[in-house]
Amino acid sequence: MKEIYLAGGCFWGVEAYMNTIDGVVETMVGYANGHVENPTYRQVTTSATGHAETCYIKYDESIISLEELLNKFWKVIDPTVKDRQGPDFGSHYRTGIYYVDDDDLNTILKSKEKQQTNYKDPIVTEIEPLKNFYKAEEYHQNYLRKNPGGYCHIKF
Repeated sequence: MKEIYLAGGCFWGVEAYMNTIDGVVETMVGYANGHVENPTYRQVTTSATGHAETCYIKYDESIISLEELLNKFWKVIDPTVKDRQGPDFGSHYRTGIYYVDDDDLNTILKSKEKQQTNYKDPIVTEIEPLKNFYKAEEYHQNYLRKNPGGYCHIKF
């Protein structure tokens, strides 16, 4: 099993979308790469903690490769917009790919380079090693599964 952390705006939709992908075996939403320990949702939404709303993804690489998973991720974000996705704005809604395995960096960079050919504006999606990740409050976990018809900026 492999792990990757993807930030694509509101984490409810990213998690719901990732759970539709064959080979994704586990997801969890939380707050990544900020400077406050154990932040709350209320703190994160002020954009003062430095965290991005992020989805942890565990996937079976014998079913889906990192390249294929990233191709699906790129389809549901606008990687050329800084600190906003859909109608949501603030630095906590930035896009990002946070990796835990240094061997994944080359695949991530090649994926970004390939995607850049689809845009005239530069891709601003962060690509960084994961510095920290704090699980979001329980009511955020699988939010759209628990709240069918809930808000989502991703079009399924």
